[in-house]
Amino acid sequence: MPGTILHQRGNGLAELVFALRDGQSRLAHLYQSDPCRILFPRGAAGDPPGAVLLTTSGGLAGGDRVRFALSVEAGAAAVVTSQAAEKVYRSLGPESRVAIDLTVADDAWCEWLPQETILFEGARLRRHTDVTVAGAGRLLACEMLVLGRIARGERFSTGLLHDQWRVRRGEDLAWADSLRLDGDVAAIVGEPAGFAGATALATALYVGPDAGALLAPARQLLAAAASHAGVTLVNGMLLARLVGLQAATVRRDLIAYLAGFRHLAVGLPARMPQVWYS
Repeated sequence: MPGTILHQRGNGLAELVFALRDGQSRLAHLYQSDPCRILFPRGAAGDPPGAVLLTTSGGLAGGDRVRFALSVEAGAAAVVTSQAAEKVYRSLGPESRVAIDLTVADDAWCEWLPQETILFEGARLRRHTDVTVAGAGRLLACEMLVLGRIARGERFSTGLLHDQWRVRRGEDLAWADSLRLDGDVAAIVGEPAGFAGATALATALYVGPDAGALLAPARQLLAAAASHAGVTLVNGMLLARLVGLQAATVRRDLIAYLAGFRHLAVGLPARMPQVWYS
């Protein structure tokens, strides 16, 4: 049609597989296509092999589609994070779509620790995270949302967020969670019985056969949190939620919880990947 402007849209894919080879966890498969890229910085002593995800576009615009697929095979361990906060820009109408597939085999350890997602005013995001954990496999995963560019005085007051999680233990669905903010987001977030004006929220999930035994010490890790925070046991999984009026406070509390929990669960150093501190 004459006068129609066709905007360039991203359609990226990143695939990672870690496997046990000669007694060590190693990268076994890698595929990436623009705007997705994967970096492999030298990890800190005592940590599993790691990868850092990024989008070369610097963020997601309306109509962009990206998919991340991570698999950790039996007996292997890996930690995957993102280079920086993911920005979702104001949309002219189309939705940004993100699909995340995490597969953890029996006796594997997987950490999925992306940094926060910042929703600009008018952003439209659909994100689906699909997790499968087999046997005695263990997964520590998180996500954090920031509702606007708070330092600029901007709030995510209109737009769309539809964020879904599905977690399976083997073939059985163990947990399903959906968050939808649509239309007048400011009114929804401002509800006293909802988010009570919060600017940031975070979720940390642990799936493993020892989850029940870790409930009490996990709660201790959040005892000093300045955010509204808590941990509960759901179908044999530990679910931590954090929400607060200051994004920096939620982020700080999330870091303290995750760093402490990885040490608690498997004796790894009580720290996050280095990019979280940059």
